[in-house]
Amino acid sequence: MGEGPKSPLQPPTYGNLITILSIDGGGIRGIIPGTVLGFLESELQKLDGEDARISDYFDVIAGTSTGGLVTAMLTTPNENTGRPLFSAKDIKDFYLEHGPKIFPQHSHDPIPRVTKVVTALSGPKYDGKYLHNLVKEKLGETRLHQTLTNVVIPTFDIKRLQPTIFSTYQVKSRPCLDALLSDICIGTSAAPTYLPAHYFETKDPAGRVREFNLIDGGVAANNPTLVAIGEVTKEIIRGSPDFFPIKPMDYGRFLVISLGTGSSKAEEKYNADEAAKWGLLGWLTSGGSTPLVQVFTQASADMVDLHLSEAFQALHSEKSYLRIQDDTLSGITSSVDIATKENLDDLVKIGEELLKKRVSRVNLDTGIFEPSNHETNEEALTSFTRLLSQEKQRRDTRSPHGHAAASKGLVVV
Repeated sequence: MGEGPKSPLQPPTYGNLITILSIDGGGIRGIIPGTVLGFLESELQKLDGEDARISDYFDVIAGTSTGGLVTAMLTTPNENTGRPLFSAKDIKDFYLEHGPKIFPQHSHDPIPRVTKVVTALSGPKYDGKYLHNLVKEKLGETRLHQTLTNVVIPTFDIKRLQPTIFSTYQVKSRPCLDALLSDICIGTSAAPTYLPAHYFETKDPAGRVREFNLIDGGVAANNPTLVAIGEVTKEIIRGSPDFFPIKPMDYGRFLVISLGTGSSKAEEKYNADEAAKWGLLGWLTSGGSTPLVQVFTQASADMVDLHLSEAFQALHSEKSYLRIQDDTLSGITSSVDIATKENLDDLVKIGEELLKKRVSRVNLDTGIFEPSNHETNEEALTSFTRLLSQEKQRRDTRSPHGHAAASKGLVVV
């Protein structure tokens, strides 16, 4: 088994599958999929050597909000080595180190309730300065087109009142989208009431300026899986040579891993009698969280999973779609911004326990995740890693570029 650097993933046209990884939004709860990704990458390394990285195996990685930041971490090249800036195992430590500074807690405030209400009325809960500086420092001058594999990061333009999807697939035809990854990450993470909206401009080769006024992509696609599939489908429809002939709705050729950040759905935290009494402050501050934000991000994520679960089942391709989500969070673990050491440690444990839980699928009637078979998420991911490794090797064998790299000892097969 070799340990040399990996060759870039060859296009799907040389393989049998189209591989997609998607990561939901969820603030500090991004530590949950971060823990899962650490396991996924370690399993790939068992097959293909210690230098294996997640970006070596997926045609597209999609992420919204905190998932967009994780996407950038996995796909931004290190300027010295050309390999990913972060390995998946680094993600958990990133949240543990920087989470408390991104979301500083005011535990010694004698009147936290009053402070929270005043803050909710006067501006975002956090100024975002630490996050902005951190993202700019880590991602530097890397632009969208420079990622190591295709990425799709949804945002929402508050001025245009429409989603803006930053997709490497669209950069050639829409060069105005080739923004700095740092600006894209700051934009997709700008959750209403929590972090300030983000403004920046880009200039295309013709000198035309495009302005962006962005807030959290979660208001449009908190679960970006369907957006990623849509971007691939558009490429197929336009006849891109990177893809084999495929019907746009042929989900059986897609291999999809979709990672949630957890939810408190099973807790049944709110009810109509309570919500009927809410005014502006109630929708912003009830139950120690922000119900309005929870509602639209949860609805956005669930609609995608409901659609894809139904579609993959109808086409007898259930085994090609793996959704890993925990809907049993409760109390502060369901918050997007409680970054105390205790809560961060609890979120790590939730991610580790989620790997041991049985694979679950959403009940299309109740919306609750229910075990679908005796396989654990850990076992399912291990099976997926074998498929991912085989697909990469298949493409390397069939592709002139991949075969040339393999002959020089650059590919583990």
